[in-house]
Amino acid sequence: TMIDGFITNWILLAGIFLLALASPGHDLVMAVRNAMLHSRRAGLWTAAGFALGVGIHVTYTLAGLATVIAHSVVLFNLIKYAGAAYLIYVGIKSLRSSGFTSDVSVHGPQTTSLSDMQALRAGFLTNLLNPKATIFFMAVFSQFITESTPLIVQILYAGTCIAMTFLWFSCVAFFLTQSRIRIMFLSASQWIDRLCGGFLVALGIKLALTKGVSLTS
Repeated sequence: TMIDGFITNWILLAGIFLLALASPGHDLVMAVRNAMLHSRRAGLWTAAGFALGVGIHVTYTLAGLATVIAHSVVLFNLIKYAGAAYLIYVGIKSLRSSGFTSDVSVHGPQTTSLSDMQALRAGFLTNLLNPKATIFFMAVFSQFITESTPLIVQILYAGTCIAMTFLWFSCVAFFLTQSRIRIMFLSASQWIDRLCGGFLVALGIKLALTKGVSLTS
């Protein structure tokens, strides 16, 4: 039946997206950095930023714009280099980090240099300026959505991706801000930030070197 088909497709979509969320990438590095080196609150706002970014990706994908972007060298490169530049910028800042200050308790920073809006913006831009997300959502949604797919079903698919993004990275933030785990990493905070910074710079460079618009690359 139509309902059975929807449930099957929904489970498949959720499974594929969960694998994508769990795989290492820009979002995970940013989530680790903000939660570990700032606060749980910063990690949660970063998760909200990721969800907003996914919301925009799925919106233009459903509107048919993903195909245009994925096949336009100019638009793809604009997004690609903007994303790469942002990641490298954040990475370099992390590489220059001196870690926590001496007055930080084992329960985390007494104050955070990252405001709610800064954390939200960091998550939002990291997710939004990733051209691979354009190709990912176009490739995945094209398997589940046709011209005859009801709008409500498309909205449910989109909402699933947005909700899963927020929930996954919120769990990451909660896990990384447990006192026991924080105590383990507190003394190494400078190197944690530098390690994340190195990954961000590397990911930024890799993103900048991503070839063309081939869906198989």
